[in-house]
Amino acid sequence: MTATFTPALGHSWLSDVYDPAIALLTRERVWRCALVEALDPRAGERIVDVGCGTGTLAALIKERAPASQVLGIDPDEDILDRARAKTRSRGVDVDFAQGYARDVGRIVGDAGADKIVSSLVFHQLPLPEKRAGLAACLRALKPGGRLHIADYGLQRTAAMRTAFRIIQALDGHADTQPNADGVIPVLLAEVGFTEIEETTVFPTPTGSISLYRAVRP
Repeated sequence: MTATFTPALGHSWLSDVYDPAIALLTRERVWRCALVEALDPRAGERIVDVGCGTGTLAALIKERAPASQVLGIDPDEDILDRARAKTRSRGVDVDFAQGYARDVGRIVGDAGADKIVSSLVFHQLPLPEKRAGLAACLRALKPGGRLHIADYGLQRTAAMRTAFRIIQALDGHADTQPNADGVIPVLLAEVGFTEIEETTVFPTPTGSISLYRAVRP
């Protein structure tokens, strides 16, 4: 962990193996495809990927909707360089900006976003930052805009709670445990989102990953 954020896989020296580790340990192809389907990106929409990491999701969104405007936000400048290189290599035009989840409103500006998406980010944040980040997403969305999250959620079974210890060893118990206890829907409601749903749960070798959907009223 750095002084200001938790890097990919919990430590900056692991960034080189982030993509293959996520693919191996999280059933990435399955839940990412489901997340893009749920997001349903359309031409002309402004879509923000909060905590975009190495740009995999941002690239998939742009490939699915080439006429959309996609912006990736992440606090880690090294990871953003990797994201820029990845999207260039895939021939898609994605904008990137350095910032935290709590900064999304400032970065997006008055024009707002039609949709915001985030994957494997909020489990790494301290509880006050989870709340601040979700509140910022609410403010950044246009009225009726949707937030989609794919992240470790309520760990419902003993097997999933045991598997999730791998993530807790990497990202820290204090920040990750609220997710395992099911805090995300609670926080979404607290900050003002409506139509909150946990739509799908995917068992993985590192715990269960949930897809969440919420709407700015």
